[in-house]
Amino acid sequence: MELLFYVIPCLMITFLLVGIATALRRSRQIGRAWDGGVTAQARCLRSYTSTSGGGDSSVSTTLHHVYEFITRDGRVIRFDEANGPSTVIEGDLVTVHYLPDRPEQATAHAPAHGKLAAGTGCVLVFYGVGLAFCVIFILVVHFMFSTMDSLLP
Repeated sequence: MELLFYVIPCLMITFLLVGIATALRRSRQIGRAWDGGVTAQARCLRSYTSTSGGGDSSVSTTLHHVYEFITRDGRVIRFDEANGPSTVIEGDLVTVHYLPDRPEQATAHAPAHGKLAAGTGCVLVFYGVGLAFCVIFILVVHFMFSTMDSLLP
């Protein structure tokens, strides 16, 4: 029984660390595409929404766009991007930023380094608070169980 108080927070810590790595990787990809990438005209092929939650929790809706563009070397690239502007509809032309060696990691978001840093920072703070809670929980549980062991005959 005591093991559950260690295993579950450790699993949560693992998921939080994966979330941190994912947020940092995507932020770095977008930043590199804006800074050192090239641009191309892309057409919005489709827009759709995905929902998560429901039941006892709140429902969250994410707007996705599917874009297609041709790289400078003639390859046709299609990618799906979440959280795009709601003013972009099917058939619209947008400018995409991409690295020549990784065009599949393109972004149609307009360059906004401050907004990207603030958004990534908020995500990291959220994950950091969860991480700190799990570590403190493990330490408190360990202290309680060690104290109980010393009190019992």
